[in-house]
Order: sequence, then structure tokens, then C-alpha cells
Amino acid sequence: MAESEANIELFNQTDQSLPLSPSACHVILSAIMRHENCSFDFVEVVYVDEEEIVRVNREYLERAYVTDIISFRYDEESGEKEGIQGTLFCCAPRISEQAEEFDEPEKKEFQRILIHGLLHLVGYDDQSEEEKQKMRSRENFYLEHIV
Repeated sequence: MAESEANIELFNQTDQSLPLSPSACHVILSAIMRHENCSFDFVEVVYVDEEEIVRVNREYLERAYVTDIISFRYDEESGEKEGIQGTLFCCAPRISEQAEEFDEPEKKEFQRILIHGLLHLVGYDDQSEEEKQKMRSRENFYLEHIV
């Protein structure tokens, strides 16, 4: 699949304005496809508030707390790196709070969370300390060299 064919759509279900444009998201998606040697057919990025992220977290992961992102890959069992499809639920207010907590520009934190979610769709995990470090390293690579 050619990079230009990858489809990423943004949905903002919050009252908050987003610091990322659809074209900026496509640049990130294309960079991940190129550097992770994978392809995406379709990714939807849904920005929600705290109440909705808790609902999604509880319903699908049996966890009842606010988180910055929840990633769902539709063809997860295949393990393939081609034709990936998924949804990223991002909690816009939480991401903005994290930007303040980490003293980062809000746009950069939104980019990091998008990259993080896309890496989950590619197959990266962050359950162990080693996995977290590897994932953070990849996030930093994209933030430093791509966006």
C-alpha cells in the first residue's frame, strides 16, 4: 500500500480545540509506516473527555480511571504489519494536563500520544519496564526527527 492511500480521520467529541490538524496526523502516520515497515488501511482518532474515556476503559478493559489513550486494533490476532486498522480514543483534557505536568508544549504532547497509540497498533507494548523504555525511545525518535 502506498503511503498516500493510508486513511487517518480525526473526530473531536470535546469542546476543546485540538493542536493537531488532520494533515499533521497524516505526516506522523506516514513516518511510522515508513520507519516501522508497516501499512495502515484506516485509523480513526477520536478525542473524548474524561467521562467518555472512563466509560470506554471500563467497558472494554474493565478499568475505571482516566487515561490519555486507549488503542483498539481490529485485526490484532493476525499480528500482521500490513493493512492495519484501528481506533485510538484520546482523552484531550488529560493530554493537556500532562503537557502542563511534564512542562511540554501542548502540541508536542498531543503528537507523542498519537505516536504512542499508532505504535500500539503496530505491535509495540508497554506492560514491562523494558517495553516502556523501548516505546519511549521510538516516541522520541519520531518527535525529534519527523514532526
